[in-house]
Amino acid sequence: MCMHGLDNTGRNGRFWLANANKLAGIALAGLVLAGVGSCRKSAPPATESASVRPIGDVTAEADRLYGGREDLTKVRQALVALRQGQAAEPGSYELAWRLAKFNYYLGAHSADETEREKAYRDGIAAGRLAVKLQDGKPDGHFWLGANYGGMAQISTLSGLSEIDEIKHEMETVIKLDQGYQSGAAYMVLGQVYLEAPGLLGGDTQKAIEFFEKGIKFGPENSLLHLHLAEAYFEAHRNEDARKQIAWLLASKPNPGYEPEHNEAVAQARKLQEKLK
Repeated sequence: MCMHGLDNTGRNGRFWLANANKLAGIALAGLVLAGVGSCRKSAPPATESASVRPIGDVTAEADRLYGGREDLTKVRQALVALRQGQAAEPGSYELAWRLAKFNYYLGAHSADETEREKAYRDGIAAGRLAVKLQDGKPDGHFWLGANYGGMAQISTLSGLSEIDEIKHEMETVIKLDQGYQSGAAYMVLGQVYLEAPGLLGGDTQKAIEFFEKGIKFGPENSLLHLHLAEAYFEAHRNEDARKQIAWLLASKPNPGYEPEHNEAVAQARKLQEKLK
């Protein structure tokens, strides 16, 4: 299964949408204590605030790097920045859900199997932390579910055990915010039903229903249109599939979501060939 580049974010390959990288520790500068009775003037003590970057600065840097995510080096750099920030502020929700999101993207796009698996595992750990910190917000639930899907994609054993986890997280997102990420939770649920074997609850018609619901919240979501076209194709509704492809090929990407749009267009052209 493939997940939304899932920013509208996730990867556009087959979905199954990852346990966390051991967070790199950063030593905080110690306080310099003046010696009692010393005749020399001591240096003023260092303070923690001088060595710890504000969370807003860390997330701004990480988001800027993630904006260039078509170059995976930028994603890796963003992850380093987030880990450094989390070492100083382990209770930050904003850092935790971004770690889950960025790890998902890396896992979904890396050609290195070891890196992919590690990214998804790191993403799962970060997503769990985000949910623990802010259970009532959708970001942690969504990216936790996405990483579960990523692990399921590369591991048959994970796929069998994590289908219910993926569904649970996406259903939670819908309860919290139906329109989150332009209907992305509906898209992921649709992919689960489209890609899962029949014995595990796969159902093309249910997949179509979820994709169609998602488009009501994200009519500009390129990947939702792609996956709906794929589901129509599986259901032998070829004319409906062609309409979705035509819409996609004629559309322009939303600013900031160019990588996801480009992936959707590339996949749509391949599907178009199958329909000829």
